[in-house]
Amino acid sequence: MKNSKAFKFSLAMLVGISVLGGLAGCSSKKSEGNAVNVRIGYFPNITHSQALVVRDQGSFQKAIGTENKIDWKLFNAGPAEVEALFAGAIDIGYIGPGPAINAYAKSKGDIQIIAGATDAGAIFVSKKGVVIKDLKDLSGKKIAVPQFGNTQDLTLRKILSDNGLKDKTKGGTVEVRQAANADILSLLQKGEIDAALVPEPWGSRLIKEAGANVILDYKEVFRDGKYTTAVVVVRAEFQKDHPEIVENFIKNHVEVTEYINKNPDKAKEIVNKQITELTKKSIAKDVLDAAFARLTVTNDPENDSVLEFVKSSVNEGFLKSDPDTKDLFNLTILNKVLKEKGLEQIK
Repeated sequence: MKNSKAFKFSLAMLVGISVLGGLAGCSSKKSEGNAVNVRIGYFPNITHSQALVVRDQGSFQKAIGTENKIDWKLFNAGPAEVEALFAGAIDIGYIGPGPAINAYAKSKGDIQIIAGATDAGAIFVSKKGVVIKDLKDLSGKKIAVPQFGNTQDLTLRKILSDNGLKDKTKGGTVEVRQAANADILSLLQKGEIDAALVPEPWGSRLIKEAGANVILDYKEVFRDGKYTTAVVVVRAEFQKDHPEIVENFIKNHVEVTEYINKNPDKAKEIVNKQITELTKKSIAKDVLDAAFARLTVTNDPENDSVLEFVKSSVNEGFLKSDPDTKDLFNLTILNKVLKEKGLEQIK
């Protein structure tokens, strides 16, 4: 009997605790009110300059109000950022077009490109003592890229294809390796690779620190330099739930793009300061100047270049089939902002 009463009392206590827990959960959600935690993914790269300047100046926080919170999420590779987008761990991200395409295709359109960030900013170099005058001479060479399937890798594979070459894994004569940018510098210095196609500022560092020779400069690599190196993506669900937040983000992105282009020297200082803070290593001024001279900070995602990257991703097997790209770009808010500012809209 006593055991029965004890059981009933314990059960009642458990139910009570459960109910209180549920109420506490509801209370927590309500206490948050309309506050939004905006999670932004970015890299400590000069191709993500807008993110670095915004982070430094706090301008996006001012735009969305102190009741909302910004959580900056640092990444060093596109696939990791894509996984974070899939997991709902970030809402908006600066990322390369290759990973952005994969994210769009695998999410079936739930991750879209809403703006451009940077054009060009990549360079193809050979090791000291090796001069490549004819691209067909790349046959038999070992060439490094930062990551398979990324922007530089897709660009390299197009260069090889255009010159009747392909990598050894597909029966060709060129060995394509992937390595972190810092490792590419070491490999080139040691002579363990013959060439590399890398983003800035690594291209300028390879020239300065490894004595590398330029095979193709940024305008020769692809589309006369009119190709995107970094874009801005958003989770469609986040944009649907918080359109005003996304619009404020785009407004700030456009304003900061203008600021960087009108104040290049100051912008470079800010970018270098942020990179130093995030990586504990600054970029030498001459390298920074050379790197910025090879890129364009822009709002334009260069749609045609992205679509060419889509074709390359399919041709090279990084995508299993052609994705439906009709919703890959969602530039409605960007064009609204550009129109309001009297700037040219993007088709």
